[in-house]
Amino acid sequence: MKMKGSIGFLHLVVTTLFVAASAGNFYQDFEITWGDGRAKILENGQSLSLSLDKASGSGFRSKNEYMFAKIDMQLKLVPGNSAGTVTTYYLSSQGPSHDEIDFEFLGNLSGDPYTLHTNVFTQGKGNREQQFHLWFDPTNDFHTYSILWNSQSIIFSVDGIPIREFKNLESKGVDFPKKQPMRIYGSLWDAENWATRGGLVKTDWAQAPFIATYRNFNAQVCFWTSSGSSCSSNKSPSWLRESLDSNGLAKLHWAEKNYMIYNYCTDTKRFPQGPPSECLA
Repeated sequence: MKMKGSIGFLHLVVTTLFVAASAGNFYQDFEITWGDGRAKILENGQSLSLSLDKASGSGFRSKNEYMFAKIDMQLKLVPGNSAGTVTTYYLSSQGPSHDEIDFEFLGNLSGDPYTLHTNVFTQGKGNREQQFHLWFDPTNDFHTYSILWNSQSIIFSVDGIPIREFKNLESKGVDFPKKQPMRIYGSLWDAENWATRGGLVKTDWAQAPFIATYRNFNAQVCFWTSSGSSCSSNKSPSWLRESLDSNGLAKLHWAEKNYMIYNYCTDTKRFPQGPPSECLA
């Protein structure tokens, strides 16, 4: 659930290309898409701020589309009473059957923790939410939020600690996002009707403008090709074959045990007929 501009779907006709962006630049890699001046690229392209007031939020997107990526982005979230605000950082394709990989940060009253909301859409179908509280205050400083997306799995990480893995289970009839190129998006917008305690806590506009900041974008990506066969070479980089090892799984289980507050796989009220098939694998 996000505010996005109407953006045409582009097929980039290029040769298979692997790019390591060790020091991304927001001028070079992104474009501001909405907000009427509320989004600003700062520090010679090293950071980007989004602002929200009662009139509008703001957002940006990557200039290129990718088919698989390993992305790091540092965020510093809206401080103080951020109830009703949602800060996002995600990957998405276009159209009614779109794919999407979401980090969403749901603000809260001062002193209460943010809710980190994750979701995966395939062929227009989402409803795969997992939510977490964090083990630090995400408004005090910048922290790194990472997405690894390859043909085997999608891994969400916070400061290098995996918190969620969505595996490719096509062999069991579960769709997996690997046929549609996606762009990177970020936004800050008002969701007071649902974001905080189901909409019970409204946005305090006296606190506006609300500001979130992004910096230190780093990405290893594969650009989309006309044939759709990007990243299939035997010479592909190691992250295209990366999955969680025993150490990564131990960290994942630690995050799940201590900080997960919602898992769609265990929501029997929502899925009285039994959990979705990927939850049983």
